[in-house]
Amino acid sequence: MRLLLHTCCAPCSAAIIEWLLTNNIRPVLYYFNPNIYPPEEYVIRKSECTRYAQMLGLNIVDGDYGHENWLKEIAGLEHEPERGRRCLQCFRIRMLATARIAYERGFDHFATTLASSRWKSLEQIADAGHWAAAQFEGVEFLEKNWRKGGLSERRKILLAENGFYNQQYCGCEFSMRNTENRQPDKTESL
Repeated sequence: MRLLLHTCCAPCSAAIIEWLLTNNIRPVLYYFNPNIYPPEEYVIRKSECTRYAQMLGLNIVDGDYGHENWLKEIAGLEHEPERGRRCLQCFRIRMLATARIAYERGFDHFATTLASSRWKSLEQIADAGHWAAAQFEGVEFLEKNWRKGGLSERRKILLAENGFYNQQYCGCEFSMRNTENRQPDKTESL
């Protein structure tokens, strides 16, 4: 399997990457997160992903930031709640870009570390991933619940061991306002 792994941040990525490597899957990482705001936050998260990739000897593809384009693509959804239509659209934007890169570079599968966050809807992520894969022949979305099998616990250990910057909100300016009132996704067990 040739896997392109969309990464959102180092804390969410580390245990997944470790699991993939343990299972003889050497991913190429793709950092594409135009939703992240402000730009300084984007740079910190990208730097942490890049640092971890380099430490493991993995290749990382840097997607364009493009926050202004992202804002245009989610226009009208700014006041949606977390796990609402704005999040689904955001996942579609990022999964479509990932599927496109996978197709262009000859990967047969892609996955995302977004599915490790208990603050995100696994159903929305899977829907976006499968929708994006359907746009490109020969590319499949690897749907996996990265919250299970001890990966959530391993995430915490790797976070501490590597001293990763650990953000307190999803990334966009709209998710910043919801950090006090957010509830984990209870549709899937951790």
